[in-house]
Amino acid sequence: MDIVRACQAFVAVSRHGSFTIGAAAAGMPQSVASRRIAALEEHFGAKLFDRSSRNVTLTPFGRDMLSSARRLVELVEAMEHDAERAKQRPFRLALPAVSALRRLTGLVAEARRYDLNLTLHPAGPGERAELARTLEVRAAIVAVPGDRAPWRIPLGLAGHAETAGQAIYLESLRAGRAGRTTHRRHVWIQPEDDVPHIRDHVIRLRDQVGLQPAQVVVSTSLVDAGAEVLGSADLLLCSAAQASELGLHWRPIGELRLVRGYDIAAGLREDAQRIRALPPATIGRCLGMPKHDSHGSDESDAGEA
Repeated sequence: MDIVRACQAFVAVSRHGSFTIGAAAAGMPQSVASRRIAALEEHFGAKLFDRSSRNVTLTPFGRDMLSSARRLVELVEAMEHDAERAKQRPFRLALPAVSALRRLTGLVAEARRYDLNLTLHPAGPGERAELARTLEVRAAIVAVPGDRAPWRIPLGLAGHAETAGQAIYLESLRAGRAGRTTHRRHVWIQPEDDVPHIRDHVIRLRDQVGLQPAQVVVSTSLVDAGAEVLGSADLLLCSAAQASELGLHWRPIGELRLVRGYDIAAGLREDAQRIRALPPATIGRCLGMPKHDSHGSDESDAGEA
């Protein structure tokens, strides 16, 4: 017997003095209300209503039990109200400050379908990790090496001019003898990629192919890096999605395969699980993952840095 539903029927019928009206008020058919009240009477071993007259009236036992039944019904209603409020409580999530507005709004809208009211906090990789560590956010999408990442976003180089070939080789940026007095092209690293497992690989490659140290630059912001690239022949290290949003032409790096790796960090396991419960493609799209790779597993990333 569902004692809560039975008490709801009991309270509603006693309030309205009618099985028909009481059942309708409780949102159940009259036959269901009658069965539930009968089950409650059988459970207690005494009648709750006097059905001998045309009007439904409480028996002395029913009057004694009504206050307890009301308290139970009110408690359940309060619990249901609290549950709805808890589901709507803002869930603060730190995530990379690289997503376009349409991707962010798509993430928030999809999360609401899972009773998750996201409040987004875009931040750099170091800040996100610190926010998760200090519990200033309930969860954070943090940067991790690609081989440990549920989400992996391939990186390449993008410029405002169309580039011939399937890839861009850093070696091609090396100035020849005749060009030593001309402007050397730079590779700009945005703050999101200023992490050891990405930045250090680019710097090592820079040294291996003989570029000048100043030809690889870590920018203070994506806006500044994008402005430098749009105003010159320089290149931006970025994902294909970012290049498209900036109107740049993107190519993979010829000598090196790089990916951004992301995972979830949270102070409570339950909070991490709530983010992981979202469809992987939902977070993947927000991070700029290629459409064909909603889970972050791209065969072309084999052997990536």
